[in-house]
Amino acid sequence: MNFLPTLRSLVSTYQAFEHYSAPNVKALGLTMTQFDVIATLGNQPPMTCKELGEKTLVTKGTLTGVLERLQTKGILERKINPEDGRSQMIGLTEKGQKLFEKVFPEHLRHLDRAFKNLSAEQLKQVEDSLSLLKNIF
Repeated sequence: MNFLPTLRSLVSTYQAFEHYSAPNVKALGLTMTQFDVIATLGNQPPMTCKELGEKTLVTKGTLTGVLERLQTKGILERKINPEDGRSQMIGLTEKGQKLFEKVFPEHLRHLDRAFKNLSAEQLKQVEDSLSLLKNIF
């Protein structure tokens, strides 16, 4: 059980990231999940719900509700998938793309204030360590 300190560090790091990131996203008028969906769809062609779920790591049940709320707000649209009529293609509307173009760079600037405290070498080390950890699962 020598992995418990690593696990604790991983969880506390994620919590610290959420504590830093979430208030900024909320100030932009979005939930973290809404931001994740908008950031994933921004500057991208429409994608299926399955693809969106895989790219955002949002559970299917949560994703369905978030998509409905964003559609109601006119931020995204769903169209029948021309390659498979059983699925839908999800993409940002013009209003959604403009929202993406506003909130995404603002949030990146916010995150940059923290990440700029690490050198390029340190960032690479963190990335490599996280990749190593991910690959054991």
